[in-house]
Amino acid sequence: MPRYLIVAAVVLALLGGFFTWQAVSLRSADSASNSALVDTGATAEVNSAVTNSLNRIFSYSYDKTEVTEQAAATALRGRALETYNQLFGQVRALAPQQKLVLTTRVVSSAVQSLSGDRARLLVFLDQSATRADNSSTSAAASQLTVTAEKQDGQWVIVELEPR
Repeated sequence: MPRYLIVAAVVLALLGGFFTWQAVSLRSADSASNSALVDTGATAEVNSAVTNSLNRIFSYSYDKTEVTEQAAATALRGRALETYNQLFGQVRALAPQQKLVLTTRVVSSAVQSLSGDRARLLVFLDQSATRADNSSTSAAASQLTVTAEKQDGQWVIVELEPR
């Protein structure tokens, strides 16, 4: 058998092994399990659910705080709900005295990772506060990292991390 055929066979076997190893390493990479990169439907679903929840739980009127608390009870779980309840206790106490109305709007959000029933998002919010007791208005912007989980067919927020 000519030597060049043996050399070609060895080179082809080495290349086959190398490309097989590359394919396996690509399938096991973190990005391969990130559905946010390939599943536009699931990405849009979690993005929409989190956006709607944040708009509701971070907007309130001093005379209707129970509406916001009910929205939080529906949209939040775990540490996110515990933290929210602690902070909202202060709002419940101060908002009626200051006659405070807060409007929050998600202006941009992106799903960073989506794997199964768990997603992580980066969210940018605009907030506008109006105090009826002294007619003052203020605006602010903020960023959050949000972790959401799909529980019983619904996306709920389990972690809120200010950035």
